Amino acid sequence: MESVSKEGLLELTLGELFPETLTDTNCVFVDKEREVWVATEMCAQYLESTIDALVVQDNGKPIGIAGGYDLLDHLRKNPLRDFQYQHKIQDIMFRDVPQVSKQTKFKDLMDTWKNSRRAFAVIPDESGSYSPISARKMLEVGKKFKTDLSVSSMPKKKIITFQGDEPLKEIIDLMFNNKTRKLLLGTSNQFISDRTILEGLSRITKFQKDVDNFLDVPINKFTFDHIKVITEDLPFDKLCSVMDRMEHPYVIYKDIVVSPWDVCLTLSSEDIQLSGEAKLEMKNTCPHCGKNID
Repeated sequence: MESVSKEGLLELTLGELFPETLTDTNCVFVDKEREVWVATEMCAQYLESTIDALVVQDNGKPIGIAGGYDLLDHLRKNPLRDFQYQHKIQDIMFRDVPQVSKQTKFKDLMDTWKNSRRAFAVIPDESGSYSPISARKMLEVGKKFKTDLSVSSMPKKKIITFQGDEPLKEIIDLMFNNKTRKLLLGTSNQFISDRTILEGLSRITKFQKDVDNFLDVPINKFTFDHIKVITEDLPFDKLCSVMDRMEHPYVIYKDIVVSPWDVCLTLSSEDIQLSGEAKLEMKNTCPHCGKNID
């Protein structure tokens, strides 16, 4: 186990943070000519996983990414059914593909994510393809970060709620105006996210041919997820372990909600004062090949 200061963690490279698992997942690619409805279906399946965005390609070359932000942003501007079929994914993608390497420092990755508002990047792998780096992957770092931090010491943020009978337009506006991907249903343990909205849109596109303007659909026609309620003040590493086992990680402890992005912000925050010595469980690895050194 290696001691590491906050500054030390920020200065670590991705190769150091993930000596064995940096490229263990493949990106999900979509051709630039595919229709928006195809990307909607694919994002409904992959959002909030280690993938968390599609990589748009042109003859095998990444030219953009598309996630929930991009699809919902353009749905606000083009809410009619025809848009899903007549527009290509290249029309709505985010064109500045965030690409990193083993030498990219954690602090630089976080700066990129904060500036782009998309917690996603790609890294070339040994096969000549690309692997994804997402906010969820940083739960692996959180699990190894031994500190006096606990869930109660994580920054509180305003919990944005909805009533359950609003039209989709109001729900998406709430998300964008408050810069959040998730909204809680009143005082319940249910929530809706960009992923569940895209799931619902996919079903409506397939089976409800009479719906033309998607933004008019009441939100109660969509499926809600359940947030995991934490009843004890878990240490930070245990919290990350719990979240890493979840299919769609999102937890609440009293009035504190935590997503993978909140874990990223905690790991990179200069405002969090660590009491006691922080340690990062890291195996000794070869700096050239990444293999464990006995």
